Amino acid sequence: MAPAPVPTDGRAVLVFAAVTLKPVLDAIVSAYKAAHGEEVAIAYGPTPALAKQIENGAPADIFLSAAPVWMDYLVERRLVRRHTRADLVGNVLVLAGRGAPSAETTVTIDRNFPLAETVGAGPLCMCNPADHPAGRYGKASLEALGLWPAVASKIAIVDNPQSAVVMVARGGAPAAVVFATDLKDVTGTRVLGTFPETSHPPIVYPVALTIAAPHGDAADRLITYLRSAEARTVFDRYGYK
Repeated sequence: MAPAPVPTDGRAVLVFAAVTLKPVLDAIVSAYKAAHGEEVAIAYGPTPALAKQIENGAPADIFLSAAPVWMDYLVERRLVRRHTRADLVGNVLVLAGRGAPSAETTVTIDRNFPLAETVGAGPLCMCNPADHPAGRYGKASLEALGLWPAVASKIAIVDNPQSAVVMVARGGAPAAVVFATDLKDVTGTRVLGTFPETSHPPIVYPVALTIAAPHGDAADRLITYLRSAEARTVFDRYGYK
């Protein structure tokens, strides 16, 4: 996993955020900067890589993770301010495929879902279950539903869920396990089914200030805004829970 590029001028509040959040976070931070005149820079990347960069001394003020496990990782190492931690939003795990979005009720994937037939010769795109949140949730759900053995040999590992969706849109794969929000505005993709919440750990995005935050007060103001009703409206528009 490639590390996130880090701005070098040091003047702005620096947010380390999971790359899957880029569309919505760009919109929210743009509005925040316009309304409050604060300088904010965002370094996007895979959540595990961001956590490791913070562990190695990267000057992040805020960590916005795609999974609690990586926030826990930094809490255990006393690298984030525990009292500032909050679950910001949630998401839904889905099976994406090619086609136009449908107005019909989304199918809930269960043990009888024809996943092997849907995937065919493959591949089924997903992130690495060993360390990426989307991959971890995906494998957990497929195993819980008894569907993993039928597709385990057909998995294609990608760096992030957006890459998986693009592969599906371009015809490079018949299906992908991704977050529902990753399909937003990607032409030629649709939700084939939704994985039940009971089949995987809760999908939440925790946020916290880092211990070393160089711009602590300004960063705290940004976190307050991210938890505001105004920001929540934008999260809702992009499909977050």
